[in-house]
Amino acid sequence: MIPLDKNILLAGVGGQGTILASKIIAGVAEKAGLDVKVAEVHGMAQRGGAVVTYLRFGKKVNSPLIAHREADFLLAFEKLEALRWLSYLKPEGLALVNDMEIYPLPVLTGKASYPDFRERAQGVNFNLIPAREIAKSRNNPRGINMVLLGFLAKRLTFPKEAWLQEIQKRSGKFSEANIACFQAGFTYGA
Repeated sequence: MIPLDKNILLAGVGGQGTILASKIIAGVAEKAGLDVKVAEVHGMAQRGGAVVTYLRFGKKVNSPLIAHREADFLLAFEKLEALRWLSYLKPEGLALVNDMEIYPLPVLTGKASYPDFRERAQGVNFNLIPAREIAKSRNNPRGINMVLLGFLAKRLTFPKEAWLQEIQKRSGKFSEANIACFQAGFTYGA
């Protein structure tokens, strides 16, 4: 069964691979014959700024934008970015969050403290995933995005082979390392 009408919001910090992850999801959905719309916002991404991607697929999708409380999944590459976008989740939606903290300047200078994710995310359905540690254990510390993709893929009903083909297509010389991280994310907690 093909998942229809899904809204996925990806949020992270520049350099974490959010855009590649969104392209892989979009490619898998397109190969399944679904209409796919994607919108990326990555302002200061090259300098470690916020990156967000709206991704929607289904039988017919008119707009790439996801309204508040309409995302089925929030794929967050960092906990603070997860907190910024939690309001976009449907009440029954699921946040898949990398258990990682990247301190913004106010926290680094002592003018603010890093928020407690669990406290602020009360009432939200979420999974904290040690994606960085899993990626490092596969000798691919930059493979956080692939670990998170594997975790998401397990919750969608696209064939696993479609994911592997799309990762290989888009990863070039890093395809073997990225597939190892994807597989680790797919089996994490199984």
